[in-house]
Amino acid sequence: MSTPDRPFASYHLWSLFAPAIGQERWHCQMRRGFIKARQHEPQVKALLMQATPPQRIGILAQKGVYEFHHHRHLLTQSDGVEKVAQLLKLRDSSEQVKQRVLQILQKYQKSPLLVGKHILQLTPGDEGFPKPIVIEQQDYCFRLYAAMDCVFIESDSTLHILDFKTGKSAFDRRQALVYLLAARYLYPGKTAVASFYNLEVGKKSELITINHHELASLEFELANIANRHQIDLQKYQASSSNFSKIFPPNPGNHCRFCPFNSICEFSDFQGAKLQAMPITRNRCQLPKLH
Repeated sequence: MSTPDRPFASYHLWSLFAPAIGQERWHCQMRRGFIKARQHEPQVKALLMQATPPQRIGILAQKGVYEFHHHRHLLTQSDGVEKVAQLLKLRDSSEQVKQRVLQILQKYQKSPLLVGKHILQLTPGDEGFPKPIVIEQQDYCFRLYAAMDCVFIESDSTLHILDFKTGKSAFDRRQALVYLLAARYLYPGKTAVASFYNLEVGKKSELITINHHELASLEFELANIANRHQIDLQKYQASSSNFSKIFPPNPGNHCRFCPFNSICEFSDFQGAKLQAMPITRNRCQLPKLH
């Protein structure tokens, strides 16, 4: 995914590189190493291909919204939810996934958030990597990846980037900021806002905005993350035996939620009462954005 002369950045990389506020205790750089440096190894690749139930629910919920608006008559048909469930092949999912996705579809049909909106983009959620945005400035150059769920135009011509969520996780404002930076290049000259909407509980976030000065600061920060990550990749390629030094582990009870606990030699998941390593607070500093 990367080349020696063109580092990359994305919200996903940012979240792997630096924890969200309040999540520092559970953050592990080794997870970034597995996902971004060792992703082609057979064992790691196999684990990455296994979607967890929460991931499956998120993907299917997004696809459900897409199908409702791709076949708009299903929004008003009495059997619309059943028809969308068939399109999603929900019968092939586990009972837990099936029931939660059905509830999301029923909730969305009763209150379809996007009805009447001038939709510019609505993705099914399984389209893979988006085309990168090449950002070139005097002091840096990197590729920005930003997969937006939905983009529509408000009545006042404002561009609104909407990200769908499921489950109980808190909204991470950094994701919206990355989308707003991407919008600067994809929709030049447009005033843009971003927000989150939890399809499962019907919760909307506040509208998130960013000014030109903050955009420049954000872009510089992402360029820094891209370059630092690129250096780590090069170090690993030069000496793979230094994996744990380049991507330090942070074992603890949170290992039980890590997809790599079965192959990680530092995992605390197997019941060993290891004392968690000291936390390295290397979060990237970004000015508070209003």
